[in-house]
Amino acid sequence: MDAETEIAIRRVVVVGGGSAGWITAGLIAAGNARRSDAAVEVTLVESPRVGTIGVGEGTWPTMRTTLQQLGIPESLFLDACSATFKQGTRFVDWVTGGDEDIYYHPFTAPAGYPGDEAATCWLQECPGLSFTDAVSPQGMICDRELGPKQAQTPEYAGVVNYAYHLDAGKFAALLTGHCTRNLGVRHVQDHITGINSAENGDIASLQTASHGSLEGDLFVDCSGMRSMLLGDHFGVPFIDRSDVLFNDTALAVQAPYAESGVPIASQTISTARSAGWIWDIGLVSRRGIGYVYSSRHENDDHAASTLEDYLRSVGAPSESLQSPRKISFAPGYREHFWHRNCVAVGMSAGFIEPLEASALVMVELSARMIVEELPANRSTMDIVARRFNDRFRYRWDRIIDFLKLHYVLSRRDNSDYWRENRSRATIPDSLLDLLELWRFRPPGLSDLPQVDEIFSAASYQYVLYGMNPESARTRIRPDQAKLKRARELLDGNVRMSNQFLARLPSHRALLEQIAQQGMSVAG
Repeated sequence: MDAETEIAIRRVVVVGGGSAGWITAGLIAAGNARRSDAAVEVTLVESPRVGTIGVGEGTWPTMRTTLQQLGIPESLFLDACSATFKQGTRFVDWVTGGDEDIYYHPFTAPAGYPGDEAATCWLQECPGLSFTDAVSPQGMICDRELGPKQAQTPEYAGVVNYAYHLDAGKFAALLTGHCTRNLGVRHVQDHITGINSAENGDIASLQTASHGSLEGDLFVDCSGMRSMLLGDHFGVPFIDRSDVLFNDTALAVQAPYAESGVPIASQTISTARSAGWIWDIGLVSRRGIGYVYSSRHENDDHAASTLEDYLRSVGAPSESLQSPRKISFAPGYREHFWHRNCVAVGMSAGFIEPLEASALVMVELSARMIVEELPANRSTMDIVARRFNDRFRYRWDRIIDFLKLHYVLSRRDNSDYWRENRSRATIPDSLLDLLELWRFRPPGLSDLPQVDEIFSAASYQYVLYGMNPESARTRIRPDQAKLKRARELLDGNVRMSNQFLARLPSHRALLEQIAQQGMSVAG
């Protein structure tokens, strides 16, 4: 083994800011602070000419752990990012587009999970309740616009599981200040003019307009859809998945509340339309609303009209109807994500669509794996790269399966978009296999082989039985022991739900109380 491959990895250079760049830089810096060996220097370089795409973001509960690892107090985060609590997603008009076409995918797992007693027996034991209401209190909490905790609950703890809605621009600003002041990340604001290669084909350094050459041992590409390092420089191919998921365009607006003091939804609202779906995210002082659609099935003018109709239906002020921001994207991911001494994180690695808000969690998971398996030297980097590529290729494919499930289960028949989404030719074989198995039993842990699946069996249960509750009737009748356990779980959920509904504050009241009094730190 030559001396070059034994050189320790001591300089990490992150290209691009925004949520992806700063989360990655911050987690590497924070993780490095806990190491006992020599320090790793983290530099983030971003062009002052390039803005972030963020138009308002939904997160997963994993963000609570990320913020704790970064050392950011929850009350500070909520205030700085105009953030609110998110308890899951409410799906409207996804099944038939008819009256009362609503179901939830909440963050709190079904009663008794990972056991399947509740999922097996809920329909016969609770015929008047939806699957979510039978096995979890969270749908009812969201229906009543309550928060996921009480104001005296410690930071990052909750009565039920939760994540956040946040202002992406403000989040990037918070991370910038925190990472540079408290975690020692070097921030270089400059335009990259060139990429200098080493003799072995690695990236040796980045040439900048004003700061000269920035050398590094590991380069993290967070440059967004351009994928400056992995795509442009190394030429790693992009795998287009528009054959499975059709959406490739979004129109987004920021809509102030019609009046002060109105309730704030504590879930993302996803409303299906003729060629896509509309997101509606409530922040403290405004809503982020956007229409995600397939440009093959709807032109921009009709899409704008669809968005305007929705804005009017929810009472958004007239100024919200003007000039929505258009965002175009190619659904897919890179053939691999770690090549030589470069690893892509965020949109540089791939992007599918914002349904189920998987973008930021992929950033978090990527950054964590980089921290956990940061190569000791160049000789071990290729081993780590193979492990990283295998894991994230699997995760991207599972995201595609899970998102496609929403379209496959829909019975909407008012456009080619929905009919083509159910065409067998557009459905991955892996999803078809699961759907065949689930004709006879609930989704379970054995269906998903990874310990840290991107979407758990619980998530599949919520979507499957939210969109097609009758599919629960096709199974073999459970034995008496399972039936007894199921009744205990379902009865327990009713009692717990009643307690939560009586004690939890409204979402807006909770946020106002936290803003005034802060939160206690968990002991």
